[in-house]
Amino acid sequence: MTESPDAVLIYVPLMKGLGMSWEEIKRTPRMELEGLLGAMHEYDQFHAMDGYDAKDVGEMAKQKPEIRSHYNKYMESRAKFEEMVGKKRQVSFSGIG
Repeated sequence: MTESPDAVLIYVPLMKGLGMSWEEIKRTPRMELEGLLGAMHEYDQFHAMDGYDAKDVGEMAKQKPEIRSHYNKYMESRAKFEEMVGKKRQVSFSGIG
């Protein structure tokens, strides 16, 4: 089983990330396990860059340009979930001129 992709891609992440026991995993249908993994990935993406703003990302991107794409995914995830829960974004046009 140590070389099983399920062990590496499903079981260990559920145990480590969600604290599920081996018994809980065995009792849970695979479709639900995959749903939990998907939700865990979304959660990680949603909080991946909490505490950083565009200025911070700009500075970090000077050394590692891929950070900018991570930040863009983070912002897309936040916008998606804010829209889903009904949080309206306030758009300001002040300062444009």
